[in-house]
Amino acid sequence: MKFAYTRLITEDVPALSYFYEKLLGVTPKGNDDYVELHPGGAILAIVSRGSAVFMHGGEWVAAANRSAILEFAVEDVDQEHVRIAPFVSDWVQQPKDMPWGNRSMLFRDPDGNAINFFTPPDPAA
Repeated sequence: MKFAYTRLITEDVPALSYFYEKLLGVTPKGNDDYVELHPGGAILAIVSRGSAVFMHGGEWVAAANRSAILEFAVEDVDQEHVRIAPFVSDWVQQPKDMPWGNRSMLFRDPDGNAINFFTPPDPAA
């Protein structure tokens, strides 16, 4: 088994896609209802609520997520903080050293999804 996708449901695919394009430095591929970003590893997909209902049925709600964190290993958390500070407005945790050795910062995307950028103590980790 291989973990392949994380799919975020939103009311504004273009706006959320633009945020992740700036954040991850990769170009989204898709349209106003569904895009994919390939930052390395698993795919990050952004889909409109209406498209999620069309594709899968059921009830889908675009809402701030308070139970999951998107995690990205980066080379230097402090450099990334400087780079993304101009367009990130919702900070959960400024860069700090964690007890297990990671340097980490947490923030939220425009829809309220939590994101962690971290640098492990051993870059090969």
